[in-house]
Amino acid sequence: MTEFTAPAVPPTWRAAALEPPRAGGAPSLSGRLRESPDDFRVEERLGFEADGGSAHQLLHVEKTDANTLFVARSLARAAGVRPADVGFAGLKDRRAVALQWFSVPASRPVTDWNDFSGPGFRVLEAHAHSRKLRRGALAGNRFVVTVRGLSGEREAVAPALERIAQRGVPAYFGAQRFGREGSNLDALAAWAGGAPLPRDREQRSFVLSAARSLLFNAVLAERVHHGTWDTLLQGELVNLDGTGSVFLAEVVDETLRARCAAMDVHPTGPLEGQGGTRPGGEAAQTEAQALAPLASIAALLAGAKVEAARRALRTPVRALDWEVSGEVLRASFELGRGAFATSVLREVLDFGEQPLPGGDD
Repeated sequence: MTEFTAPAVPPTWRAAALEPPRAGGAPSLSGRLRESPDDFRVEERLGFEADGGSAHQLLHVEKTDANTLFVARSLARAAGVRPADVGFAGLKDRRAVALQWFSVPASRPVTDWNDFSGPGFRVLEAHAHSRKLRRGALAGNRFVVTVRGLSGEREAVAPALERIAQRGVPAYFGAQRFGREGSNLDALAAWAGGAPLPRDREQRSFVLSAARSLLFNAVLAERVHHGTWDTLLQGELVNLDGTGSVFLAEVVDETLRARCAAMDVHPTGPLEGQGGTRPGGEAAQTEAQALAPLASIAALLAGAKVEAARRALRTPVRALDWEVSGEVLRASFELGRGAFATSVLREVLDFGEQPLPGGDD
């Protein structure tokens, strides 16, 4: 039997995934991230309260330098359930202090959750809840980021952040989506080269997610290149801010342009798969141009029966505040679900080869 050799990841893939173009051009500032976990703090905002049901316990957990899946497995062991029975809304960066919610079935007696802890995590509070917490079931995240060793044109900090507060940032999927040192891209290249998808459900999910994220980033990079990432094109599929709703804009009138400028609506890009609604007109032409070199990956996603969807091309950055003290920049801001802090930080600062945190383990 001939041994399968995975093809190398094309440089264009790595560029779109790991170093897509910035809306504001190359930053004139640099700095260091995550000298300690406390330099990157993230808190989930669920957008709902525990409902008092008896089926599950909703746990508020603080984790420090620990990944989400490790915490979920630890909670499952304590509850005597399968790891798959433990719910959480999303992965959070490991090298960080993260306040995150988990749900655990309440079918078996356990030690009082309010006193429970493990390596790198502790339960802060527990509430009765009727349903398992599902992926994506959150309103957003609040971040507090400390950048040390700030150097370069410090007078550029305020204008850059003010621009971000007004316009938002390109909603790229962060580098973490593509695995440590781009390892998920290697797995994607193997799949595109003829290897089967991994049998392990978690690993399979990583490959499919990397594939969809790569195609989305490629389309968004094309829009950033043309300066249309935060404006509506004719035929755009338009997203209503804060929702999963989209509608087709065959004609972009002054009312729609004003709503887009106010960040009430956003242009969208594809999360490829089977089915779904496609844009028309100029928006379709731009999207097709960006996707043409990646058509084989789009076909694989459709064949894997992944359901197509749309994602906003722009991330609003809300409640943005910052302070510069000597060589330290502290910034706090809120992002909607699925958004990466990476998208904010890289518009302001050049971190060189440092891995950027942004919400995922």
